[in-house]
Order: sequence, then structure tokens, then C-alpha cells
Amino acid sequence: MKNLLLGIALSIALIGCAEKKDQAAKGPAADIAAGKAYAEKACKACHGLDGKGVAPAIPHLAAQRARYLVASLKEYKDGKRTHAALRDMTANMSEADMRNIAGYFAGLPAVVNTAATDVKHSSAFEQGKKLSAPCAKCHGEDGNAKVAGTPSLAGQQPHYLVTAIQEYHQGERATATMKGMLRDATKLELENHALYFAAQTPVQRAAPTRGDAAAGEPLTAMCGGCHGSHGVSTDAATPSLAGQDFQYLLKGTKAYKTTRRNWGMQRYVSGLGDRDIDNIAAFYASQQPKAAAGVPTSTQELADKCNRCHDQEENPSMAAPKMKGQDRDYLVMALRAYRDDKRESSTMHRMSFPYSNAIIESLASWYASQPAK
Repeated sequence: MKNLLLGIALSIALIGCAEKKDQAAKGPAADIAAGKAYAEKACKACHGLDGKGVAPAIPHLAAQRARYLVASLKEYKDGKRTHAALRDMTANMSEADMRNIAGYFAGLPAVVNTAATDVKHSSAFEQGKKLSAPCAKCHGEDGNAKVAGTPSLAGQQPHYLVTAIQEYHQGERATATMKGMLRDATKLELENHALYFAAQTPVQRAAPTRGDAAAGEPLTAMCGGCHGSHGVSTDAATPSLAGQDFQYLLKGTKAYKTTRRNWGMQRYVSGLGDRDIDNIAAFYASQQPKAAAGVPTSTQELADKCNRCHDQEENPSMAAPKMKGQDRDYLVMALRAYRDDKRESSTMHRMSFPYSNAIIESLASWYASQPAK
């Protein structure tokens, strides 16, 4: 009996020690009353006393994770986030002030968003598939063209596709058919086109009928620095050349001698003869194509990746915010800032760099449409 009582006493003591260690790791407890008083004085005008952003692009703070709110306030204070008013406001905040404000907002009930219906969301990929129907005649339904001289778009790098489509749209590439087809498209529609084709699986085109692939390989040494080993690009803004149509590669490369503008390409191509260009095109046309990495086929697929950090139980090793039910315009603004490296987070920058505005808006709309928790 004594041993049993001793065991119970030791267990209670160990639990007590663990709770003290856990509390010590979390730091001092927040003073909710002090946090509310500070919020009423400094935060209410934009975020409301109920933690709901008072206008589009102002984030909801209610029920947000306290650790994330503290981390955000510190980033404004340290100049890692560029918002003049918040930098001024946090300049004189103590750690206790930040902890109290965060504790107050974190303890509020989540904002009830009347637009949050948790319904099926039409993604940028799905919209791009609908828009791509007129392109199928030349480029194939899945972006694998069969017409000689016409490029395949399947699996191409997404940023490059966006840039190329916009150049046709603006008339910077002299192809009347393409300009006419894209004349009435919006910028987001152009990006949706690109996303759909980038997500497809590329198929190797017909073998070239001329050119010497073996002789072309050593001539591609400089090309590999941008276009990747054997023409498979790993840069979202640089096109893959592997398995592309021979005639298209030939025409595209020679165009840098006349109409196409790219300082590096113009410099390199100027020193090549016609036979060299034939051999380079033959080499790349004979390589095995690979799809661009990390292109999502749906907003849900992309959200599933984000949810590993943002929709799980709080991870003590990172301060990741909740995103469901957040203001859509704020999410768009924040994701663009991470993508464009205007907010300091190497992880978020690497993840969001390949995302076009269409993907970002689609993802933001999906999260804003979900009920907050």
C-alpha cells in the first residue's frame, strides 16, 4: 500500500514538473485585461475590438495563434515586415505588451464569415482547362502538340509559360494567330492557361530528320546553366527544351539573331552557324522530357500542402498562422509578399515563388471560403 501511495505521489510530482516546464517554455502568462486595454487604444481602428478586420486586406486576429501574433509583432518592430504604421506602433512595445495583445486576440471567438460555405472551389487549374479548348487544334488537348513547328506546352515551366503567353498577348512575339486568340483574355485568364498546360505530362515529339544530336551535345554546355541538364529546366522562369519539336527549336533559336530579345541568348546564338543550330536542336529534340516539378493540379492539392503547417495542431517549432476564414484580400497580399521576397521567410519564399497571381488568388479564395476555427 505504501509503495502504491508512493508511486501515485511520484506520478503527481512528475506531472507537476512537466506542467511547470511546459509553462516555462511558453513564457509568462498573458494579462488579458491589459491586452484588451492596449488593443482598444492602438489596434481597434483597423482590427476591431472583436478581432475582425474592418476593411478588405486587413487580417482577422480573433482566435489566431498567440505565438504567431507575437512573432508578427516582433517582425514589424524589427523591420522584417514593411508596414509603416505597424512599425511605428510596435517600436515602443515591450515583450509583455506583445504577449498581452496576442493573448487577448487569441482568446476571442473566431470571426463568423457569412461567405464561408466550405463549398467546392473552382481552381485556377480547372478554369485554365476550360479556357484551353481553342488551343487544342494546334497544341493538343493536353498541351502535347503533334503539328510540326508548333511547341508542346505540356509540363513546361509555369513562369515561362505565363511570360510567353503575355508576350503573344502584347504583340511582342510576332504571331498574328496567337495575338488574335489571346486579344480579349485578362491577365488572370492568361495565367490560368499557363497553369493548366504546365500541370500536364509531356510526351516526346517525333525524332528529328536532320541534325547530329551527338555533335550538338557539347555545344549545349552553356545552355545547361539556364535550361538544365539535357534540357530539363529546374527554374520556374526558364523553359525546358528536352523532347520539344525540332522545327520549333530551330525557329526559336534562330529568332534570337533577328527579332527575339534576350541579351544572353543573343550573345551566344550570334556565334553559331546554321549547322550548329541544327545540331543543338537535334540534341534537345532527342532528349526525354520531364514535367515541371511542384505544379498543383487543383487548389485543394495546394491547400493540402499548406495545411501541413497551417491547419494542424500548433507546432512549437514554428509560428504558423491559421488561414481558414481569413480575409481573402489580406491572404493575396501576404502570399504575394512572400513570393516576391518582401516578407522575410525563406521557407515561404521557396514554396510560393512558382505561384502566379492566378494560383495565389485561387488559394486565397479557397481559404477565405472555409469556416474559421
